Amino acid sequence: MTPRSSRSFYSHEVNASQIVALQVINPIHLKKFSLLKYNAGYWDLERQNMEALKSIIRDIPDFPKKGIVFKDITPLLSDPISFQKVIDALKARYKDEKIDQVVGVEARGFIFASALAYALGSGFVMIRKPGKLPYNTYQETYSLEYGEDSVEIHQDAFENGQRIIIVDDVLATGGTLAACVSLVTKNFQVNLVEVGFLIELDF
Repeated sequence: MTPRSSRSFYSHEVNASQIVALQVINPIHLKKFSLLKYNAGYWDLERQNMEALKSIIRDIPDFPKKGIVFKDITPLLSDPISFQKVIDALKARYKDEKIDQVVGVEARGFIFASALAYALGSGFVMIRKPGKLPYNTYQETYSLEYGEDSVEIHQDAFENGQRIIIVDDVLATGGTLAACVSLVTKNFQVNLVEVGFLIELDF
């Protein structure tokens, strides 16, 4: 079953076979994700370290507003072993995929995407909020519960035919990530190999 938190993401016709998550917070949705394709080394690493990684991510209640439980990944990032395990797990997932560019989503997605790009020997591309990128950009606008927001990418971010992945820390409602996928696929002739997350929330 598709998690309720992510239904808006899947409703944008994003191919479920292109979506994976380490699922640190919640059980793995094997029927919906391509986790079944993981090689043995990745699966063993993920299974052995699931609880350790989960325990180091702390819950902050009522942040940034009342009723929200914020998943604080800063303890994981400041622990060298835990951070390395996450990046190594992602590297194992993509090391044979010949990835040209790793795309990070503002802002915490930059942390994992840039580290993964270095580990893979790939380039790193940023998707940012409006007005943050200095060169000519493409823009994608998406709906929020109250109003709209937009994401942007440089117009020269990719070369035709490049193999790319989009990486972020958390998949919650999925609106931003759906906009990022649309931003990339509408404006560039690239091969979007996968969209990856550290955490998927299932409210």
